[in-house]
Amino acid sequence: MESLLKSPMKLVLLTAWLSSLMDPCSFSDICRSCHPLATCKAMNDSNDACFCNHGYTGDGTTFCNDDNECQNVTNICGDKGSCTNTKGSYYCTCVSGYTSTGPAEFQTNDGTECTDIDECETGQICGPFSLCHNTNGSFFCTCQRDYVPTSGSKRFHPENGIRCKEHPQKYCHDSNGCITQTVNKTLEYMSNITEPQSLLEEIAKQTSGELTSVEVISYVEALSQSTLMLSLKKDHTAKPALINSTLTKLVKAVNNLVEKDELVSWSRIRDERREYTITKLLHTVEESSLSLASSYKTPAELEIKASEMELKLVTFDVRQTKTKLSVSMGGDHINLSPKSRTEESRNGSVSVVFVRYDSVGDILKPSTDPGVTDYSRYAETGEITVNSQVIAVAVKPADVYQLDQITFTLRHSEPIDTEADVTKCAFWEYEQASLQGHWATHGCERVLVNSTSTTCSCNHLTHFAILMSSGRANLAAHYNVLMRITQLGMIISLICLSMCIFTFWFFSEIQSTRTTIHKNLCCSLFMAEFIFLVGINMNTHKLFCSIIAGLLHYFFLAAFAWMCIEGIHLYLIVVGVIYNKGFLHRNFYIFGYGSPAVVVAISATLGSKYYGTTKVCWLSTENNFIWSFIGPACLIILVNLLAFGVIIYKVYRHTAVKKPEISHYENIRSCARGALALLFVLGATWTFGVLHILNETTLTAYLFTIANTFQGMFIFIFLCVLSRKVQEEYYRLFKNVPCCFECLR
Repeated sequence: MESLLKSPMKLVLLTAWLSSLMDPCSFSDICRSCHPLATCKAMNDSNDACFCNHGYTGDGTTFCNDDNECQNVTNICGDKGSCTNTKGSYYCTCVSGYTSTGPAEFQTNDGTECTDIDECETGQICGPFSLCHNTNGSFFCTCQRDYVPTSGSKRFHPENGIRCKEHPQKYCHDSNGCITQTVNKTLEYMSNITEPQSLLEEIAKQTSGELTSVEVISYVEALSQSTLMLSLKKDHTAKPALINSTLTKLVKAVNNLVEKDELVSWSRIRDERREYTITKLLHTVEESSLSLASSYKTPAELEIKASEMELKLVTFDVRQTKTKLSVSMGGDHINLSPKSRTEESRNGSVSVVFVRYDSVGDILKPSTDPGVTDYSRYAETGEITVNSQVIAVAVKPADVYQLDQITFTLRHSEPIDTEADVTKCAFWEYEQASLQGHWATHGCERVLVNSTSTTCSCNHLTHFAILMSSGRANLAAHYNVLMRITQLGMIISLICLSMCIFTFWFFSEIQSTRTTIHKNLCCSLFMAEFIFLVGINMNTHKLFCSIIAGLLHYFFLAAFAWMCIEGIHLYLIVVGVIYNKGFLHRNFYIFGYGSPAVVVAISATLGSKYYGTTKVCWLSTENNFIWSFIGPACLIILVNLLAFGVIIYKVYRHTAVKKPEISHYENIRSCARGALALLFVLGATWTFGVLHILNETTLTAYLFTIANTFQGMFIFIFLCVLSRKVQEEYYRLFKNVPCCFECLR
């Protein structure tokens, strides 16, 4: 061994031999021993070794186990993805309700995301009479106003087979008995909830969708019960967070009841009941807020905003507060100026509540009899509207913080013309005992006005708004005059139509196809106006009112049908068609009385509920149902105008070629004059009616009323008084009567 160490060559050979002993690959290839799921490779400049492939874990030779990334990595695909493990890998897919921005199967950090699918964009996914509401990863359905789900809660999914059906209480607001029953049922259900916070939360939940009118009434009553509960359960140890939470729930519930979408339900309630209900709601908000505010142990300020209302609450020690208290809400400004304090003034904590309502002005719109003492001042200038948001201010205790005056500036809902329009500072006045309210102006005066806002000063607290009277029609002020004109005109028309019917029936010398048409037209119009005079205001019984509306629909259409027949008959005379008189009369009767019956039958089948309204027994303007009358009437007027155009053309063309017989020409001229008179009387009447529906003004109201109520008199004048043949018949009738002969001469 010593000799080997002394020889350099031998030392090199020894080193090579020892190196071969230390390298196993020299004896057995390590790469051949790698696991099938491993790779033999050198790492960090070392010798080759076996390493498990990506996605596997092990020693590389004896085992390589699959890594389950879905279990080993927390939420690897995120909240919107679902992880699926595979051999040596994994992939993500979007959960139901979301869609991938890239491939359907993807991995984390490859740029692919899951975005929400708006199921509501696919159309009527919820079925008829429903509303679709999209949420993150899902959606839910609710029923439209006046409809309820066939089963379950208000929110449902269509895959459960739930659909929307007509609400059984859709017309409940028309019956006092039904209202009472529904309110009692709601209060009985709410009485099981003993905690005010839970009660307010339940009311907010139940009023989250579109409501029927009776539901609005019921939940206002339920809110009123919550006020009583809050006053009985005053907790002076309550934490501010709990008070704030309760007030927030109160605002949410009230906001659901007064938002713009619910104005339809409010408008259906009868005027007196609507004023009572909205007054009770305003009073409830005021009392509940003050009751909760008294639970604060230290001075506090709170602001709560909702989509259609805002509430601000301030509590303070009267000895430490500033002289004036100012608040801004939604662009409106309120300033409270207290009286000067004296040594005898009471001390203590004071609560002040400010509330702003965006849409209540539409509910509190002055009606035909708003109860304002100086209402006559508005009548000359036009219709009164609430042209601002409604604000409320309440103080408790009022004797501790005594106010000298309140000054507020309210923005106009619509800009005004300061020269033509009149604004008034008004407040909603009501008695707590009756809760029947009306707009009043005493104690308030206008300080400053411009096109966008009005500043007022009042010496009391309540709910304030700006009333505007513009140049638009104040039909309320003219209501009594229009009613008297209607009654007088109808009586005169009925007398005149009776004389027309007598004339066309009694005198045999004037009997012809034309007088047959006029006789039936007058009979139809007589029946329509008689039913109108007797039954137009009999709206207390829904079924009877609907029958009255249906009869009016039929007889007014029958009058138009006979007017159309008049034009057709005149056309047949001009073109010289030879016809069988009996056959023609039979077809005239079928068309004159059959076609209106068909129109009324179809209309009643499709919309019987629109016959009769809460105010008059006539066709409702809801869903444009009034066009079931106006449409056929306009069509007949158009047909007659076209017929007269053709007649004038043919007569002119005929007379240009040859001179017609005088008698034939006079006959055509007489018929045309009568037909044009009928077209003018009936056509102008309902033209004014359409104009009044589209744009209510004082002028259109008077034009429609006069033309409609006196049309019987106009027909008598055109068809009888101005007719030479009728004059001759009456002359022969009365010439042997001594007292009449001198007059006839």
